[in-house]
Amino acid sequence: MNLEQLIKIRRELHQIPELGFEEYKTQAYILEFLKSLNKDFIQIDTWRTGVFVYFKGTTGNETIAYRTDMDGLPITEQTGYDFASEHNGKMHACGHDFHMTIALGVITELAESPPENNVLFIFQPAEEGPGGALPIIQEGILAQYQVDYIFALHIDPRQEVGSVSSKPGLLFANTSELFIDFNGTGGHAAYPHETKDMMMAASAFNLQVQQIVSRATNPLEDAVVTLGKMEAGTVQNIIPEKARVEGTIRTSQPQTMQTIQNAIEKMLEGIEIRYECETELDYGSNYYMVNNTEVYTEKFEAALQNSSITYRKANAAMTGEDFGYFLKEYPGFMFWLGVGADYGLHQSKLNPDERALEIGVEAVKRMIKS
Repeated sequence: MNLEQLIKIRRELHQIPELGFEEYKTQAYILEFLKSLNKDFIQIDTWRTGVFVYFKGTTGNETIAYRTDMDGLPITEQTGYDFASEHNGKMHACGHDFHMTIALGVITELAESPPENNVLFIFQPAEEGPGGALPIIQEGILAQYQVDYIFALHIDPRQEVGSVSSKPGLLFANTSELFIDFNGTGGHAAYPHETKDMMMAASAFNLQVQQIVSRATNPLEDAVVTLGKMEAGTVQNIIPEKARVEGTIRTSQPQTMQTIQNAIEKMLEGIEIRYECETELDYGSNYYMVNNTEVYTEKFEAALQNSSITYRKANAAMTGEDFGYFLKEYPGFMFWLGVGADYGLHQSKLNPDERALEIGVEAVKRMIKS
């Protein structure tokens, strides 16, 4: 498959972004595309809004799984593309249109030249939330295919086209969302003594939570707690009865995540006593760290030797990916694909360089055939 064909697929997928477990058009597009291929040795199955494509290898000595994600984000696109999102308020702002296109490109080539090993392509829904990897694991789907190892890629706007990067060990962090509601008693601004001010309660929590990383966690284990949203009040002369904060927790070690969550829960108990209120805590989606298996990461680097692709050692990042759940159960790795964009991931103007599509196909194909 040439670059022009890959670009066509990417742009068609870019126009139909859908949120987690709502990828109906995307699933239909993939299934329709697969109809055109030589299916003599391909098995196609669906799971919710996802798709599984299984190749029976010529030797069948090993089963390799390759995962690509499908969902978009609730972001209004501002790229100015003539192939911009047709779905208002939704956008492929994390590169999943690239990811799916690369997988379809590799599948097309394998359909013409069967691989030696068995290969399972996983088109996974809901990576951005609520998470599709964990239920796939819990339902034993990969066990049915007897997967030996698994790998995946993610675009990197900061890295130039023609390069990839990865590393053994920690690549992405453990992550947890954080949603807290504070419920008290509102009232007139002139009578604060008759109220239980939730603006104060939420503000106190905001200040105190910043001390958890510096005083409750091991300084040798990376962690960050960020509150990115706070809502309280309606007008200037009414003391609010409700407040809400939203944020994220990111750690390099699973036990550190538990330490921080325990500290937050104890902190909220104190807030309830001090401000005579009730709190409701929700951790939302929790993703396990992406911890690359050394032997397969090094095998990938070796597979790219004598190619035009530049391999670099990556740095660990505090980003999150539910691919970590696959790596918790199976050996494997994830790598970054350079796409040389002007804007970053989750931005409304993300504009990855489409020349990277061919690089992604070549990198994935070389690993499968190595």
